Amino acid sequence: MIRNYLKTALRNLRKNKAFTLINILGLALGLATCLLIMFYVVDELSYDRYNSNANRIFRINTDIKFGGTTSALAITPPPLASALLNNFPEVEKACRLYHDYGVRIKKDNKSVQEEKVVYSDPGLFQVFTLPLIAGNAKTALSEPNTMVITRSTALRYFNHTQVVGQTLMVNDQTPYKITGVIQDIPEQSHFHFDFFLSLASRPENKSTNWLNYSCNTYVLLKPNTDYLALNSKLYAFIQKVILEKDANMDLDNLNKTGNYIKMNLIPLTSIHLQSNRQYELGVNSSMQYIYIFSAIALFVLLIACINFMNLATARSANRAREVGVRKVLGSSRSSLVVQFMAESVIVTLVATLLAAGTAWLMLPLFNQVSGKSLAVSWHVVAVLIPVLLFVVLLVGSLAGAYPAFFLSAFQPVQVLKGKLATGFKNSGFRSFLVVFQFAISIFLIIGTLVIYHQLQYIQNKNLGFNRSQVLVVKNVQILNQQAKTFKQEVKQLTGVENATLSGYIPTGSNRNPDEIFTTQVATPKSATITEIWPVDADYIPTMKMSMLQGRNFSKSLLTDSSGVIINEAAARRIGDRINALDKKLYYFSPVHNKEFRVIGIVKDFNFASLRDNVSPVIMALGDDYGALSVRLNTTNVQELVAKIEQQWKALSPNQHFDYSFMDADFDALYRSEQRMGKLFLAFTMLAIGIACLGLFGLAAYAAEQRIKEISIRKVLGADVSAIVLLLSRDFIKLVIIAILIAAPLAWLAMHQWLQGFAYRQHMSWWIFLLAGTGALLIAFGTVSSQSIKAAVANPVKSLRSE
Repeated sequence: MIRNYLKTALRNLRKNKAFTLINILGLALGLATCLLIMFYVVDELSYDRYNSNANRIFRINTDIKFGGTTSALAITPPPLASALLNNFPEVEKACRLYHDYGVRIKKDNKSVQEEKVVYSDPGLFQVFTLPLIAGNAKTALSEPNTMVITRSTALRYFNHTQVVGQTLMVNDQTPYKITGVIQDIPEQSHFHFDFFLSLASRPENKSTNWLNYSCNTYVLLKPNTDYLALNSKLYAFIQKVILEKDANMDLDNLNKTGNYIKMNLIPLTSIHLQSNRQYELGVNSSMQYIYIFSAIALFVLLIACINFMNLATARSANRAREVGVRKVLGSSRSSLVVQFMAESVIVTLVATLLAAGTAWLMLPLFNQVSGKSLAVSWHVVAVLIPVLLFVVLLVGSLAGAYPAFFLSAFQPVQVLKGKLATGFKNSGFRSFLVVFQFAISIFLIIGTLVIYHQLQYIQNKNLGFNRSQVLVVKNVQILNQQAKTFKQEVKQLTGVENATLSGYIPTGSNRNPDEIFTTQVATPKSATITEIWPVDADYIPTMKMSMLQGRNFSKSLLTDSSGVIINEAAARRIGDRINALDKKLYYFSPVHNKEFRVIGIVKDFNFASLRDNVSPVIMALGDDYGALSVRLNTTNVQELVAKIEQQWKALSPNQHFDYSFMDADFDALYRSEQRMGKLFLAFTMLAIGIACLGLFGLAAYAAEQRIKEISIRKVLGADVSAIVLLLSRDFIKLVIIAILIAAPLAWLAMHQWLQGFAYRQHMSWWIFLLAGTGALLIAFGTVSSQSIKAAVANPVKSLRSE
């Protein structure tokens, strides 16, 4: 019996090759898209789950509102880790990570600037699963001036992994002994470091300053601990014990002014997708993208299934007599359902195999666009085979269920008498399906246009500084006192407009948040949390920032050593733009107190993501050799860069010359959004293509069913344009309805997405007009191709039998 079902199904599929091909292509494209998205989603959801105790590891976050500034930090004060271990029995282990941006590692005479360097407690290996291939995990980082490196780093520096006991110089002055080698950290981790240096080497290790936020703190909780309950206890502990007793803060005064300092736990497995705080250890993604792409996968699959149902029911007239004859000869409805379901499963099986091959071939391109390193391993294949079999049965059943029950319900008497109503107009359900799939396609078109428009806005927005033609030479502190000589020599080169020495640049990672006060007594009311940047007198002209009031620093005025230039955001916090000039500001620290005077106000400039509002910045004269920013004015950039490198080599022949361009560094901040935009565009095009395949098939069958009507109209004098309009009108009406449904839904969804940007473009009316017009043109082009074919056909052939 089963053999007969399969044999009959294959015969019918071969008989209708065009119908079969359209269905297989539509389903294959839909399933391939779903597979690629599934790979992406599973990869994103697997972050940090390689840790054997991942469900018990948490990071401590800090939320601060102080001096009118609200900050969400991924860092905490250094003494927090020991305080948690000593005061909370729920905490089994604790570990701190202190990320130092840009550490020089020297072997022999070669010095390399390494960015993936972090200082860590010995508890690192008790909290995280980082298997050592050499060394003792219990003692690896317990002594000062020791380090653990990854396997690939050992190979890069020594060409082998048996390097325990070897020494590397850190920052050209301190020898660090290698006490362990670990396996490379998996890609699915929220941090990626090559060097783990002992935190015992730094003063932060024994710091008792509860107002110094510098360490990422992680805890391993005991099994079955309710971390939400621990959050409540932690809040009370921070408020009463630390802020009042250890930090000597007036808690009542703090709360009365609306300020606060709070700490809370976030699960390790939630960091990658649900944390976007300052001082993260890596670039995180967003759960929003998981929802978006999962919805796209579902929608694309639904469009493919809708195509199947639409085409199967549209050609019901062609199979109605077959159903009638089978019923007269004794076939039951259940046997007919099985027959049609068998056809559906066969089409789905072929489409699934084609989809798997397509997804495998497209995986390298998908990795390039998404920034992933996904690969199909034997483990993936072993998991994928049962999943694909389930997909075949599920999709085959979903796509074939309605056609099977619809066709098997025909009454043989009506069918054989020719009384079965056919035609496109007579199926309200089929019309609903067309509206549904085009509404999805239009929704995706609008979303793609909004994302593209926002990315273009980001690229072209006036940031308050000019990032083009700026070369950033990194790690200039290697030159020590010769850094100023290097700057002066570079400024003399033809094609160099200006240069400034400071590691604090708008597209850099160096940041220095601190407190500044407007009174000589430090109170929460007079405090402002601000960035304090040491710069030189060439900083503002090199960055081409705009002075709104006052003046720039002057090299000839000694009093400028106590002068500061503030941005508009800082001016608003300490008063207003008019009253801020010449205002005195006070800085308090355990080492020294200092009085500043505001000599200028610079226009706000974006130094963080455009997702965030510009926060206060205070620039003061100071020696910081973190980077040399060089403004170029030449058409031969590479030649000038080579000359600058020669100057570098002349002063420091053994040091690596590392540089970047400021506009490229800025673009890197939005690489995630750019990748998401490209993926969104690709999936949108696939969804439109699949929807058009279905519409193409429907138009073909609608024209076939009305072929005699068309022939009679042509005989009576109708021209081609009138017939094309006749056949296209019904489809165009459905697309217009889809536009009316999709437009408001897309507006709501994209409005929510844009809320994530502090600086954003409003959705213009032309986006919706362009999306609607594009959908109409696509639909009309798809339908008219079949309509024209029917309109130009010879009417004699179709009327010959009448």
